[in-house]
Parts: sequence; structure tokens; C-alpha cells
Amino acid sequence: MPNINTATETDNGATHPAAAAPRGRIWAIDTLRGIALIAMATYHFSWDLEYFGYLDAGTVGTGGFKISARMIASSFLFLAGVGLVLGHYPVFKARPFAIRFAKIAAAALVITIATWFAFPDSFIFFGILHSIAAASLIGLVFLRLPAVVTLVAAACAFAAPFYLRSSFFDAPALWWVGLSETVPRSNDYVPLLPWLAPFLAGIAIARIAMNFGWFEKLRSDGSARWKRALTAAGRHSLIIYLVHQPLLFALVYAYSLGFPAAKPDPLVTYQNNCVASCSLQESAAICTTFCSCTLDKLMEENLFEPLNQGKIDVNDARVSLIAGQCTLQSQDSGQGSDPVAPGR
Repeated sequence: MPNINTATETDNGATHPAAAAPRGRIWAIDTLRGIALIAMATYHFSWDLEYFGYLDAGTVGTGGFKISARMIASSFLFLAGVGLVLGHYPVFKARPFAIRFAKIAAAALVITIATWFAFPDSFIFFGILHSIAAASLIGLVFLRLPAVVTLVAAACAFAAPFYLRSSFFDAPALWWVGLSETVPRSNDYVPLLPWLAPFLAGIAIARIAMNFGWFEKLRSDGSARWKRALTAAGRHSLIIYLVHQPLLFALVYAYSLGFPAAKPDPLVTYQNNCVASCSLQESAAICTTFCSCTLDKLMEENLFEPLNQGKIDVNDARVSLIAGQCTLQSQDSGQGSDPVAPGR
């Protein structure tokens, strides 16, 4: 992730480097970011294990893994908001901000291009770096507003997807907003709403912390070995973010060449993938009913093997008919909306 911590008094615009000696990094922020980096790498390693078949399909998209992914993203956005305050309050420094923003935007573009080629059906068009870049621009508006106003804005950003979703935002050009009724497929989808919320919360909490002088009490001289390690990680957090996943992916791929995972049961794989995809929009109970129904009917009509082998796809009229029938059945059992079709 981008560098979101600061090391000297110049970071909040108080003095110039020539006028003040470094006062040490804020160890609490370094520690939190270090933990977040480790958690992020652990999650991505789990994703790699699932991709190569060492974990059941759908594992990292549900349950504790899903909660963990959201907590990790929230922590990075929160710390990015804190960093914006530390770097640009009370004096906004245009050149450092522009350089930082350009680095994050460029890194986000690299990720988009790379995943477009690697995973064209689920490439990352608005992931965590895209979200931080957009939130950084919006965050400038809140830098000098009262913290309570920023907290209210954060609450509104969090609540927006629950109340303002509309088919108007289903256009691909508006997916980044986060208010579409259909959740787009992506390996890392962190739309502006509701993810602007933790960023704004970070701004508000940092402003409060500055007012009470809390940051000064948490500064570190960096003498301890673990503090130096976390400081180094913080200074190079963006490159760590860009490099760690390709490295982990390559390691698991290399391992799979010598010790490939056992082939999973295609029926179990279908059920897990279907539930994981459906759960983006519906409850687990509705999705389980829907996916079990589609699987049974596909088997009854001898369509499962052709679908599994890619000889037909979900747009086939027979598959669409089954999806429609099972949608009605799942709605009757759970009063849900319209689950996604199998394999979509």
C-alpha cells in the first residue's frame, strides 16, 4: 500500500527539514500497517492456494476469509486517511501530494493492465489502490472541516449502498461508484462507496488525535529492531504491495508443478462456486437453495457435463430456463430477490 505514515515534524507542515531534526516515526501506525501487510499477504497466499486447488473453491470468498478481507481493506484505507492528515494538515503541500498521488495512480494502472491479461474475466478495474487514489482527492475537502462533520460524511458513505443502489449505476463506466444493483466480477473490487467511509474516519480520528497531542506521545526513536523493521516496511509499503502477490503466486505455481493438488469433485466445485458468486447479492440460505436446485436440474437434463466442460455456457436457453425456475423456488423459500445464474 502507499506510504501513509510520517517520520518528522515536517509531515504536519510545522517546520522545514532544515529547521528541525527528525523526531521519529509514530510506532503505533507503523505497527498497524505492518500487521495489515502481513494479513494482506496471508489472505493473498490463501487465494493463491485456492486458485491452484489446494483449498476448496469459494473458500476465501466466504466466512472468516471474507470478513478478514474487508477488515484488511478497511485498515489500509483508514491509515491512508490518517496519513493524509499527518502529511497535509494544517499546511497542504501540493508537490508531495501530487507525487504521492501519481505513484498510487500509476501503480493502480499497472495492476489493472496486468490483471486484464492474467484474469480477463475478473480483472481489477477498481481495487484498493484505485480507491485510495480517489479517496485522497476527496479527502482534501475534509482536511480542515470539523472532525464531527467528517465522521457524519463517513457514516453516510457507509450507508449509501444500503439505500441508494440503482440500475442507473449498472453501466460499467459507473461501477467504480459502488451503487450498482449488479455486483461486477473482479478479483479486488473496492468501490468508492462504501469504502470512502474508513478513509474519512481516518481523517477524523487523526484530526482529533492531533488536537489532543496523541501522536506526539506515540513517536518512536526507531532504536528497537522490530521498530526499524516496521519503519522500513512502511517506507516501502507500495512496492511491497505490488511485488508480494506476483511472488506468492509464482511460488505456489512452482510448487504445483511438482506437487499438484488433487482434482476436486466437479459437483462440489460447482456448488461452492455458485454459492460464492450468488452470495455477493443474496443470503447464504437462498444461495444454497438456488445452487442445489440448479445442480439437480442440470444433472437431470444431462447438461452438467457440457456446462462444466465449456461446451455450453450460462447463456444457453436451457440453462437460463433452469436458472429462472430455481430463482422462483429460492424466492419462495427465502423471499430473496434474483440470484445470479449458475456460473455467472
